[in-house]
Amino acid sequence: MNEDHVIKSLAALAHQVRLQVFRALVVAGADGLTPSVLAEALGVAATALSFHLKELVHAGLVTQERVSRNLVYRADFARMDGVLRYLTENCCAGARCEVTAPQCCPASDKGC
Repeated sequence: MNEDHVIKSLAALAHQVRLQVFRALVVAGADGLTPSVLAEALGVAATALSFHLKELVHAGLVTQERVSRNLVYRADFARMDGVLRYLTENCCAGARCEVTAPQCCPASDKGC
């Protein structure tokens, strides 16, 4: 994952509707959702939803597949994991992180 991909992904998520759409697709998992189901669940007009889905697809966070007469959208978990890995790859300067700690650095590190 390079910096340009991360910036494009984060920019796509920096909108309330797109973030809601992405989160709904994450919850849906591998089954994905059709635009009509998403529009109804989120209370978003179909035309606006189409624009936001296009942006998420362009950023690589969402995939689109035609299944019979419907389009099915799915969160791209590999891309999401890549963005998260990029953001946290230098966490704790390579030291083991405390998962339960409210911050990335170990509790023993007074510099955090």
